[in-house]
Amino acid sequence: MAEADHGLHSLVRGEGAITGTVVCAAAIAAATGHVDTAGQLSVAILGTIAVYWIAHLHAVTIGSALTSGHHPFAAFRHALWETLPIAVASVLPLAILLVTTLFGVSLRSAAWTALIANVALLAVYSYIAGVRGGLRTRGRLASALAGAGVGALVVALKALLHLRRSTRDPRTARVPRADRIRPDRSGPPRRP
Repeated sequence: MAEADHGLHSLVRGEGAITGTVVCAAAIAAATGHVDTAGQLSVAILGTIAVYWIAHLHAVTIGSALTSGHHPFAAFRHALWETLPIAVASVLPLAILLVTTLFGVSLRSAAWTALIANVALLAVYSYIAGVRGGLRTRGRLASALAGAGVGALVVALKALLHLRRSTRDPRTARVPRADRIRPDRSGPPRRP
């Protein structure tokens, strides 16, 4: 088994960083609107990432031991470094979420900001892949657009989830503000 590259570079390379970024974005998309605080949303994000990372860690460990005959401890060490980018990928979007809420931004806006950061990360990772793959400028931009497209799918999921919820859940449905309701002068006030 080749010795893994254990530097900082290894934490942001490969499919683990992409997978972790997409899982983080999906957790933000799914949980926003179902939680009341940035702390609750952070727990949802970290919990989702942790479960996914542990499942992937287990799969890579067992797969390495089964297919390559590696000792389980050696396979675990290899899998740990191989899958760590999944967990690390959530750090920047989570930091953006927490910092924006500390500055008084609403939870909804902070979640959107973190989700957009995820889309940007996917575009950057894809652009870098294009550079490393030897693509010219057009190819690099197409690669970045493809990465952003994956993020856009998650954004669309978020929009659809919360649009559907707001039309079904009376707690989140839009209610006209009282100062905008014009009273009907012909009788008792009516409720919209």
